[in-house]
Amino acid sequence: MRQIIRHFTDDDLYKFSMCCAVIDNYPRAEVKYTFVDRNNTVYPAGFADLVREQIKMLETVVITDEEIDFMRRKCNYMPSWFFTYLKGFRYNADWTKVEQDAEGHLHMAFEGNWSDTILLEVKVLAIVSELYYMVTGQDKNFDYDDYYQRTYQKGEKLLSAGCVYSDFGTRRRASFKAEDTIVRAFRDCQQSRSDWKGRFVGTSNVYLAMKYGLTPVGTMAHEFICAIGGMFGPQMANHIAMNAWRHTFNGALGTYLYDSFGWDIFSLNFSEDFANLFKGLRVDSGDNREELRKICDKYKSLNIDNRTKQVIFSNALTTDEAIEIQDYASKVCQPSFGIGTHFTNDFPHIEPMNTVIKLTAAKITESWPFYNDTCKISEDDGKHTGKPEVIKRFMEAIHFERNK
Repeated sequence: MRQIIRHFTDDDLYKFSMCCAVIDNYPRAEVKYTFVDRNNTVYPAGFADLVREQIKMLETVVITDEEIDFMRRKCNYMPSWFFTYLKGFRYNADWTKVEQDAEGHLHMAFEGNWSDTILLEVKVLAIVSELYYMVTGQDKNFDYDDYYQRTYQKGEKLLSAGCVYSDFGTRRRASFKAEDTIVRAFRDCQQSRSDWKGRFVGTSNVYLAMKYGLTPVGTMAHEFICAIGGMFGPQMANHIAMNAWRHTFNGALGTYLYDSFGWDIFSLNFSEDFANLFKGLRVDSGDNREELRKICDKYKSLNIDNRTKQVIFSNALTTDEAIEIQDYASKVCQPSFGIGTHFTNDFPHIEPMNTVIKLTAAKITESWPFYNDTCKISEDDGKHTGKPEVIKRFMEAIHFERNK
């Protein structure tokens, strides 16, 4: 079986930025992650063995001098010591546990030091997705020439509509070649004219940004806030997370992901100080128009002109949905779009994977004899993740109202 992940930076930028912040703020924290397949996929017999084999291969993947030099140039907000850390980083398959039950469902869990295990999620999800299409033979139907052309056409539509957008599709891509193809197509489309109304900013995938001379993009994921919520409680988790982010990056990487425990508790934590510090917010769940209204109302309540603030929409968008949002959002903010699966897994007659790996427990130091459970409370009622009793407890703690 060929190795799927062959480059250390074949990963989302925000995994590296969060890793840096974790070391800087919580160097001894330990965490647990759980794999969730929302499609309840039945995988072919022996699939877990192949996943374990691919994870074992990660132990051979180390960062190169070329990758470090690129990140030093493009990610100069990261401190020099972090690149020394990455140079010595080695994956360890012992951090992972992979099983397959009698019905064929896949079960995975990670456990270990947060700064180690944080770099597993995206790579493992990409492995599961690409491996599934390989084992089932669906990859034989991937027409990459046609995919390039269709992606180029998506780029033309987005750029003509004035959309500022990026590729966010590493984790559930059909294959590495699929993501490579779409990044190349979007770059070529952007460079084909100098008068586009919109702009292709770059990709979350650091390796492909390096390969195509683009900017790697991203800030943080839910896990950063969820782990802090587990260690300290959900009521002030956003406040603590924003302070930790400021401590590490001093105002850089200034787009905050607010929906780890819903809008209401975040809004109580989002003071004028933080609203001025962060250049904008990322919408990743809920009704996009309603979420934007709440964001604008919050900025107005703080006497901040919402038209000066960036709002990134990344809520499972398609090209047409992004263009629709652009039409109304451009009047009240500076919208941009992070689009994932619609870009990197949009082959005809292929069902994209719907898999996530969520942080489910944390402890601030290895010396603690127990973990604290945590969860994610989405603005979409059906997308809460975690143990039901933990979700219920966190909802009660923050006075969360369902179906607001």
